[in-house]
Amino acid sequence: MIAVVIGMVGLNRVMTSPAFATYRTVDVVQLLGSGACLGVAMVMLIFALRGVRPQPSE
Repeated sequence: MIAVVIGMVGLNRVMTSPAFATYRTVDVVQLLGSGACLGVAMVMLIFALRGVRPQPSE
């Protein structure tokens, strides 16, 4: 939930910037993809450091 709030605050800051209209679609898609990959990498790193293992199914 906190991540959603932080993300929305950041998005609001970018959208209210006067330079927002000059962003190209390609740049926005690249930023979204990079952010998603970094987010997945951070979650996997946390799982690796905590030693979380998937539960075997019965």
